[in-house]
Amino acid sequence: MNLKDLQNLTGKVALVTGGAGYLGTSICETLAELGATVLIASRSEEKPKLLAQRLKAEYGADTGTYAVDITNIDSVKALTSKIEAEYGRLDILVNNAWSGNKNTFESISYEDWKYDIDVCLNGVFNCTKEIKPLLTKSDDPVIVNIASMYGHIAPDYRMYDGKRYANPPSYGAAKAGVIQLTKYLASFLSEEGIRVNALSPGAFPFKSTQGENAAFIQRLSDKAILGRIGDPDDLKGAVALLCSQASRFMTGQNICVDGGWAVW
Repeated sequence: MNLKDLQNLTGKVALVTGGAGYLGTSICETLAELGATVLIASRSEEKPKLLAQRLKAEYGADTGTYAVDITNIDSVKALTSKIEAEYGRLDILVNNAWSGNKNTFESISYEDWKYDIDVCLNGVFNCTKEIKPLLTKSDDPVIVNIASMYGHIAPDYRMYDGKRYANPPSYGAAKAGVIQLTKYLASFLSEEGIRVNALSPGAFPFKSTQGENAAFIQRLSDKAILGRIGDPDDLKGAVALLCSQASRFMTGQNICVDGGWAVW
């Protein structure tokens, strides 16, 4: 097969949780451009609809939109039932959804810790557990879990300005769990032909942060070997690789898209 054929997702059905978010939007754009039917799941109902309209206009993509709370098993079950009724199977699951509060170790509450772990780690487990039967109906099932560079390295405390821009201890702990869960799933789901890989971005600060704290952004940029922060479009190549047959002999891997941050 040539490279174009390996990356062709025409006829594939892909679900992206948190698909209308900062990183999720670029993930959905990638899948749409490669020909997949893109199912956008989010806590919001309006943002996925707006993104779906744009994907249709720009890429001619077929889309579906769903409201889901990945921390609620019944909500995930309802999402799975809808996808099964409408499409009969799922070929690609991208566990991308995230939310949480900025916190230092001193400021984080027990409630914030539990919430962050519930969304970032338990949400990945919930979606994979419930949606896996749909993946087994695919000829080439793939799971991609969005982790983080902070799942395998620690934040440098000197870079952060108090609570407002801090990286909470719950975030890295959850993302480390996602990386290990990815390896576990790659092993135990291989019998059913499901490939499972992780993608670890960093640093990808929100546009609002970029506008508010230029000095902080400069410190992030200086930390990366490539001398800049990440842009969501920087993920597109890795997403195309991991979601397609271009990675057909890869499973259990964690691909870092971090500008070389973790090298030193």
